[in-house]
Formats: sequence, C-alpha cells, structure tokens
Amino acid sequence: MEKNTKLGKRFQGKVAIVTASTQGIGFGIAERLGLEGASVVISSRKQQNVDEAAEKLRAKGIEVLAVVCHVSNAEQRKNLIDKTIQKYGKIDVVVSNAAVNPSIDPILKTEDSILDKLWEINVKSTILLLKDAAPHLKKGSSVVLIGSVVAFNPPPTMAMYGVTKTAVLGLTKALATEMAPDTRVNCVVPGSVPTYFTSFLTDNDALREEIEGKTLMRRLGTTEDMAAATAFLASDDASYITGENLVVSGGIPSRL
Repeated sequence: MEKNTKLGKRFQGKVAIVTASTQGIGFGIAERLGLEGASVVISSRKQQNVDEAAEKLRAKGIEVLAVVCHVSNAEQRKNLIDKTIQKYGKIDVVVSNAAVNPSIDPILKTEDSILDKLWEINVKSTILLLKDAAPHLKKGSSVVLIGSVVAFNPPPTMAMYGVTKTAVLGLTKALATEMAPDTRVNCVVPGSVPTYFTSFLTDNDALREEIEGKTLMRRLGTTEDMAAATAFLASDDASYITGENLVVSGGIPSRL
C-alpha cells in the first residue's frame, strides 16, 4: 500500500471490523481502512496470526485491536463485537471476508460435513455476525461482504464454493433491504487475486496465464485493488449505493 501516498482520510474517527484479516485480501482491506484513518479490528482463528498482523499495521501508524475469532464459533463472534464496543464504543463498518474452500470435488460427491462447513463459514457466519453487530450499527454505517466472480458461473473445481458465493450475492440484496435506511450493505466481487487462498490456481504458471488471458487488463488482481473497492463502498463516497455487487475482476466476463 506504500505506493499510494495520497490516500484521503475518509474513515477518520470511524471503527471498522474486518474478519479473516491477517493475510491476503482481508489484511489488505484492514490496512487500507486504517491508512485512511479508521481504528481497525482485525481477527482470525490463531492468536499468533492476529498478533503478527497487528504488529505490521501498527508499524504503519494504524490503530488496531486484534481479536481471535473463528467466525463459526458463537462465543468468539460475540467476543469480537463485545471487545470492539468495550474499546471504541461503536461500530461504523463491518467487512465480512471469511471464507473456505476445503474441497474440489463435484457437488454431488462432496461429503455432508464439507457441505455444512462451506455453508456455515461462507454464508451463515456472516448472518450470525451481523445479528451480533446490528444493534451497534447506527445511521450512516456500512457493511461490505466479500464475494467471488465464480459466483456467476461456478467452475467444476470450485463448484460448491461458487454456489455459496452465489448465495452471498443474494444475501447482499436481502440484507440491504432489511438494514435500510441506516446501514448500507454492498458486496465486492473479486476476480482472481494471488493469495494463499488461491495459490492452487495462481502458482501454476499455465493456469495463471490462462486466467490472465481471460481478463481485459491482462493481469491478475491485487489485494490493493480489492481493498480500494471495499474502502469506496464502505465510505461516505458511496452514501447512495446499497444492495450492489461490485465486480472487481479486470474485465473477466461475469454478467451483462
């Protein structure tokens, strides 16, 4: 994020929770919001990971609260919200980024336990986290969900994952209606971004070149690209935008 030295301060005085934010897209989002003035609450499953990520963010002058939170754990979700309110007294932004893709099996050959896990982490945990956060979200607050371009046409190797992300697109619409007019709800829909999560695709040179060739920009996305889009939707610059799924894919075909 150092390459952009002219960031504004759209989140000065605001408090933002970002789940699964110790690496990859989640970390990039936390960093961007923090550089724009937010107090950021980061979380992931392991204490060591949240501590290391917090150290990196604080080194850039960002105010950080680091909390261990496995999003499928009700007690840890509640603790994430409680700790945020105890320290900052409010929540202005929630970014739901946690997701898993534990299987490349076809849908009809996916084990029941894996189907449950995909649904629980990729869809249900967002609903349950927002149940806890909603009482603290006041007028002008914003929720950003993180989807995936595979939601529009789930590929064979990411079929059920893609279907859960299709559900996230619908969830965005439904929550926007339910939480209006005080809270806006939008979704950033990333294309291919090289992270640990997508390494099985982007570490393969032939696959990587194939994906790059499908984009109009002839490159993969970056965590900074996703962070910039998220920061826009979460900010007051997008104050008249809600219920929208913003595709950030370099022009990979997604929809009309």
